[in-house]
Amino acid sequence: MKKNIAAACFFLLGSLEAAQEPEAVFKRSCMMCHSGQLAMAPKKGDQTAWKPRLDKGMDTLVKHVTEGFGAMPPRGLCMDCSAEDYQAVINWMSK
Repeated sequence: MKKNIAAACFFLLGSLEAAQEPEAVFKRSCMMCHSGQLAMAPKKGDQTAWKPRLDKGMDTLVKHVTEGFGAMPPRGLCMDCSAEDYQAVINWMSK
């Protein structure tokens, strides 16, 4: 019984990873705004623009993507993304 519980916990921890590749999500859903076309959206790789946003914490950024924030549409145009996918693409874009 304990082995089954341990295996289930291990499986659940492994499932917290992003299901989608961040670059693929970016190209499909984020690139149209985060490649410089929208002045208020931080560009991919612009660490200076990303720093004040990252300073607010990843939970806040994921909430902004999920619910929409300012000009950002809800779910950031990625309707099949999980919170882990959003976190992975934010990390990828901010580097």
